[in-house]
Amino acid sequence: MNFHATLMRHAASTDNPTVLALAGVLASAFERDGVHVLPIRGLDVQQTQWLLARWFPGAEAALAPAWAAVSVQASQQLSEHVSQCGSRYDEVEDLVTLFADHVDPRAGTREEATCVAHALACACLGANHLWQDLRLPSRRELSALLGYWYPRLAAKNVHDMKWKKFFYKQLCEREGLFVCKAPSCGVCTDYAHCFGTE
Repeated sequence: MNFHATLMRHAASTDNPTVLALAGVLASAFERDGVHVLPIRGLDVQQTQWLLARWFPGAEAALAPAWAAVSVQASQQLSEHVSQCGSRYDEVEDLVTLFADHVDPRAGTREEATCVAHALACACLGANHLWQDLRLPSRRELSALLGYWYPRLAAKNVHDMKWKKFFYKQLCEREGLFVCKAPSCGVCTDYAHCFGTE
């Protein structure tokens, strides 16, 4: 099954960056783990069903996930996933907190904001640029999504740092950790890795 195509056939909007990003995260998870594992870390069965009904009405029936089996096995699978990820599970929680602290309450409901934050946090664990891990057409859609949900956070990225690096830099600053090799990013030897073109 082409999970991404299935989700997009049921998408509430086919050009909304939030919908596109959620479709990317869900499709990647379904392709990797199948429909018997909860696709977004931190969201339980009811929250996942709500997400699908809200942004992809009718997709749950088309995907035919074994929700009963997921309910029974969810806690076991979560603990297995945590052990496989090691400390990376803490990163998801830290990122979700970062996003929650900066969400614009006018952007959507608390439930919507929770879903978006968890999806973004999970995508941050991917190996590519964040817009690629979200399966967005370009970085432009990611910037639009972040500007909509987290305008205060997005506004802090004044030097157009790559988003993943920017988020992790924010987490480090919250903990009082400054790991830059130079007194300012502009003179750091790793500047191209953080600010290079995508």
